[in-house]
Amino acid sequence: MTVSLPAWLAEIPAEQPYTLAFATVSGAHLYGFPSTDSDVDLRGVHVLPLEEVVGLRTGQETVIGSWTRHGVEVDLVTHDLAKFCRLLLRRNGYVLEQLLSPLVVASSPVHEELIAAAPGCVTRGHAHHYLGFARTQWRLFERSGELKPLLYTFRVLLTGVHLMRTGTLVADLTRLGGGPPYLADLVAAKRSAEHGVLPAGAPERLRLERDVARLTAELEEARDSSPLPETANAGDLLHDLVVRTRLAARVA
Repeated sequence: MTVSLPAWLAEIPAEQPYTLAFATVSGAHLYGFPSTDSDVDLRGVHVLPLEEVVGLRTGQETVIGSWTRHGVEVDLVTHDLAKFCRLLLRRNGYVLEQLLSPLVVASSPVHEELIAAAPGCVTRGHAHHYLGFARTQWRLFERSGELKPLLYTFRVLLTGVHLMRTGTLVADLTRLGGGPPYLADLVAAKRSAEHGVLPAGAPERLRLERDVARLTAELEEARDSSPLPETANAGDLLHDLVVRTRLAARVA
């Protein structure tokens, strides 16, 4: 699907306390099922000045902010480059999706180098992230009955299966195959309300539970047979990138 984002998002990177290597949109917009009242989740990487890394007073490794602009809630989280690279090397699906999000608000040569290094960060261990995320979202759906965590459950399972089989990341549920046929109707229903419940005519809970169990087993099988390596092999590349970026920032 085509995602419509407000043009003023491009103003936000320059307003931050540190230079951003990149900023992308995550959350429901990335996953293919934003609602008319969805907030905008901005994620990215900032670069701490060398003085705030080597001295006694260190800068913020993570910057978090939340505010409303033109009636839209914006949620911002950025990590310092070194912290982000450490997370990339720890089978963290969240940061991998943020890095590879096609919804780019700000970019740079550092961003491009991170993207180039991303394939060397993908491992079979990422299945652990997607399996755990799916369990959490399914439990939330069982408690709340809301449509959003149910779609999250299917999205992360299908993303995980695709990643294990191909080594490529697709976070948009509407671009992923292998899901049950009723997903398109659930996605359409989700667009009308961020916290809506299952629409009339939705599958019964037992069918949903069976489909989630099937996809969970499919992800486990895809993990066990995946050609992906056990550990990331981009550590040297990322270390070099962090060092060069720090030194270049000092010279500038």
